[in-house]
Amino acid sequence: MVAETLTRQDGSMVRALVVDDEESITQLIAMALRYEGWDVRNAASGAEALEAIAEFQPDVAVFDIMLPDFDGMQLLSKVRAKGEVFPVLFLTALDSVEERVAGLTAGGDDYVVKPFSLEELLARLRGLVRRSQLRLASQPNPILRVGDLELNEDSYEVTRSGDTVQLTNTEFELLRYLMRNSGRVLSKAQILDRVWSYDFDGKPTVVELYISYLRRKIDAGRPAMIHTVRGAGYMLKPAD
Repeated sequence: MVAETLTRQDGSMVRALVVDDEESITQLIAMALRYEGWDVRNAASGAEALEAIAEFQPDVAVFDIMLPDFDGMQLLSKVRAKGEVFPVLFLTALDSVEERVAGLTAGGDDYVVKPFSLEELLARLRGLVRRSQLRLASQPNPILRVGDLELNEDSYEVTRSGDTVQLTNTEFELLRYLMRNSGRVLSKAQILDRVWSYDFDGKPTVVELYISYLRRKIDAGRPAMIHTVRGAGYMLKPAD
């Protein structure tokens, strides 16, 4: 069965950047994504990737960890420093909890280990694109507010007490889910299903990790809004 064709908000093709110094891998992924109707650009190094990002403006990217000039995590740090927030999936031969956490800590949104299933990789990329482009047609007002916290679903801007809060794509989706369910306890399983859409070993730890990221950015120096309900999950509510 052919997967549904995803498009950008203006109806044009989704843009994907694949960064890996193994040409066989970039060609394989690019061929599969083009078959799905996506516009694809390849890069074999971090420097090439930075040039491609400036010109191509991708909607999603695949970064290999091991690159000839600097590693994928350094590349992502440079990308985020430029204000780019498109989702990034790390592709690597290293398979350890430490590497997964390092990649996600660097601001990545997903992680796949070589050798990988092409079908799974495509499914994860589709999920990242869907989440990054998600809009609620039934909600004409794009602004979510909980206490002094405000999130704009159209501009992807977040503020608390008027101060801008910079979030990665995954942090934004997690916060959006918490705000839409303000005052409700959400389990780790519910958060995994909504924000990540699939399971792999260690994922509950990833939820804890991203909750800690949000707390540092949302609650730091202010009355807490994100609360842990022991044995049940997490809840966001207006600060007391």
